[in-house]
Amino acid sequence: MNILRQYFGLTSSQEQQFEALQEIFSYWNARINVISRQDMENLYERHILHSLGIAKVIKFNDHTSVLDVGTGGGFPGIPLAIMFPSSNFLLVDSIGKKITVVNAVVEKLGLTNVRAVQSRAENIEGKFDFVVSRAVTALPDFFSWVKDKIKGDGFNELPNGVLYLKGGDVAKELAQLKNNHPKLKITSQVFELSSFFKEEFFETKKVVYFTKY
Repeated sequence: MNILRQYFGLTSSQEQQFEALQEIFSYWNARINVISRQDMENLYERHILHSLGIAKVIKFNDHTSVLDVGTGGGFPGIPLAIMFPSSNFLLVDSIGKKITVVNAVVEKLGLTNVRAVQSRAENIEGKFDFVVSRAVTALPDFFSWVKDKIKGDGFNELPNGVLYLKGGDVAKELAQLKNNHPKLKITSQVFELSSFFKEEFFETKKVVYFTKY
């Protein structure tokens, strides 16, 4: 928890919810493995704080709708839902047992701003202000899944779009993404998480933001 307090001002309710995650994930991960054993020992740094890198890039306004694609055990969606209780989150994953864990975590924390469903992104109905994810596939492929899921109008400081947590060199993938859709005006920005967090884990980690017009 100290690593979160170091970078974010949290309410007492948020502190309680974040503190509870260690016990909840330890319980469920022993039954349905969604996080590696090594990463469980670094849950707050490598999963929770990593997810909250998006919260360093944007503060979601009230009633913002967010789709988390390939959420796995609930990342980045659950930490973001705790951080932004007045925004609404839909967490999706194609693997049912992962959604079982997510639903259990949501219920245990009493999160009323989260829904979780087993589905592929392409099959989700409706549109959202933002789509978030953690490196589930290459950026061009991901964009093909979600390009029709983003609302046109926005009311946040960033235009509606995608916020994608990814490591390494993303320049080639962004170039390919834009080349694949020459008729779309796609703008992008890369935020280095090492600018926000001093831990070695974040040296190559990024939030890739892109939107289309």
